[in-house]
Amino acid sequence: MLAAALLLACCATPLQAQGAGDVANAAAISALKQKCLDCHDDPKIESEAGKSMTVLGDDFQRSAHRKLDCSDCHATAATVKHPKEALGAVKPEVCQECHADEFKAIAGSIHGRRAKGDKAVKDCMGCHDSLHLVRKGGDPASTLSPVNQIKTCGACHEEMMANYERSEHAHALLKSGLTVGAPSCSSCHGKHDIHPKTEAAATTNHLNIPETCGKCHAGILREWQTSAHGALWKKNGNGDKKAGEGPVCSSCHEPHAIKRPDSAQVRGQVADRCGNCHEKVAASFKDSFHGKASELNNRKAAVCADCHTPHHNLPKSDPKSSIHPDNLAQTCGACHKNVNASFLTFDPHSNPKDPNRNAIVYWLWLGMTSLLVGVFGFFGLHGLLWMQRAVVGKLRGEFTFGHGGDGPYVRRFSKMQMGVHVTIVSSFLLLAATGLPLKFAGAPWAPSVMAVFGGAETAGVLHRLAGMVTFGYFAVHLGMLLHGWFVKKERGYLWGPTSMVPQPKDLFDFIGMIKYFLYLGPKPKFDRFTYWEKFDYLAVFWGVAIIGLSGLMLWQPTAATTFLPGWVLNAAYIVHSDEALLATGFIFLFHFFHTHLRPEAFPLDPVVFVGRMPLARFKEERTLEYERLVAEGKLDDYLMPPPTPEEWRRAYIFGFTAVTIGVVLAVFIFWALLSGIH
Repeated sequence: MLAAALLLACCATPLQAQGAGDVANAAAISALKQKCLDCHDDPKIESEAGKSMTVLGDDFQRSAHRKLDCSDCHATAATVKHPKEALGAVKPEVCQECHADEFKAIAGSIHGRRAKGDKAVKDCMGCHDSLHLVRKGGDPASTLSPVNQIKTCGACHEEMMANYERSEHAHALLKSGLTVGAPSCSSCHGKHDIHPKTEAAATTNHLNIPETCGKCHAGILREWQTSAHGALWKKNGNGDKKAGEGPVCSSCHEPHAIKRPDSAQVRGQVADRCGNCHEKVAASFKDSFHGKASELNNRKAAVCADCHTPHHNLPKSDPKSSIHPDNLAQTCGACHKNVNASFLTFDPHSNPKDPNRNAIVYWLWLGMTSLLVGVFGFFGLHGLLWMQRAVVGKLRGEFTFGHGGDGPYVRRFSKMQMGVHVTIVSSFLLLAATGLPLKFAGAPWAPSVMAVFGGAETAGVLHRLAGMVTFGYFAVHLGMLLHGWFVKKERGYLWGPTSMVPQPKDLFDFIGMIKYFLYLGPKPKFDRFTYWEKFDYLAVFWGVAIIGLSGLMLWQPTAATTFLPGWVLNAAYIVHSDEALLATGFIFLFHFFHTHLRPEAFPLDPVVFVGRMPLARFKEERTLEYERLVAEGKLDDYLMPPPTPEEWRRAYIFGFTAVTIGVVLAVFIFWALLSGIH
């Protein structure tokens, strides 16, 4: 036992001595560190140059370097007479002794290369803060924690960070607090081996982006890799330079300002992103109902990704493609219920200007375009001639009548007719205000007009309601005609002075007006209705039938294609759009001029709103009707007292409101057409 004890004592003595030495060294280190902190643990301590020399003990004890002694980094701390003699700056080589791998990585990075010739990147402290404060990467207080990277990296990359702060990635990090799953700068760009995206080693290089994003979006990456876009990416990875322009994540998703793909803003931008590669297809989409509705932030409108899928788009010939004939019913059925085989033949990328795509649609487009040009050209010239003649007549004092006065009035319209007209005006203005922004969706004013109605979806509901009102007043008017013909035994609807059907006299009146415009003859004498009023009336009949039926087809496309071919929907879209432009343009430009804005009636003709006009004006404007009523002894039956002040007030408030809205919309139409928007 004694021998064993002696042996143990002999072996233990050196170990104890070593342990004692370690304790002594630790004590010495601690003493030195404390000695330094005795001076530097002062918020006010500064160098002669005014630089802060503060090292707060509490902060240092929480830093990643808290176990190091001051002399580990400041090599001369234990040898020079300090503070009389300066310790000098800590050399990067000191950091490299512990962080060799990081130094190796950063040496070839953009930060390392800039550090050699650009003062913008100096040393480790540029990102990690003071060596006395630097925290471990997982510490939320670290300057390079996911949250604090915004400030640290943003000090140099201000624009990128401004975009990032508006992104969904930042929302997840800052608003939802997902510091583990939400990407920060280093998640995509790396930590020390950061390279420009133009370099092959960069994680944000075109070739590497899918795998970079795939670190978080693994499922989407797997799906995308089997798509047509993924196939191009694989070719590029195999050295096929022609595939270098194949789209990757950042081609469709804005790199730093990435937003939710289901947001209205992003959905409205899909066609532009896809159009960078698919220019012709994107152009046809933007001309379609789907394209225009999505441009106005209608979240229910289909965009490219809805039909072709966001990440697994494949050619139509591929059986796995969402637009393969075998899969088309399921794809379209996501939005349209009860799809049928005929509906599936609808052309979502129709080009009406291409006769080879669909000859019927082409000829229909050509006919509607010719009708638009013809009507606007004819009445545009007619209006200009009338304007100059009316101005001259006004200056000459040729127009002696007025809209008001105390004399007897002649009844022109019944209360039922006035009510129908007010309904026509109200519904038509609502149809125009909710439909024109859709037709000219690319116009700068279109989103603002839609916003007045609460957005594109709400405007669509209001548009359809106004369409139902249109069918309603049309039915009421037909009922009035049938009641007059069969019950009241009234005649003259199809022929005679009270008919709205064009007759030979209308042709002679037109020729007479042209002569009047050109100072070649007197103004013709008119009966109850003029040739331009008959045109207005028949245009409503035509418009309700054509616009209404085509609108019903577009509203209920699957019902329409139960007995009609799919291309009829393409035709209905052209008819509805162009006929609506014809109707709105004619009403706001020519009907308003003929009725309200010509000098002899300016600024408003209230007759249709009060139902009567002064006898003196009646004699002047409807000479033949006046003479006929006198000859038949019926004039007294049409005489009425003047409108009451309340009737005048209602007429002018409603009339001026309607005319103002119409004129504003007419300006918007010209604005869009002159900008090349169609």
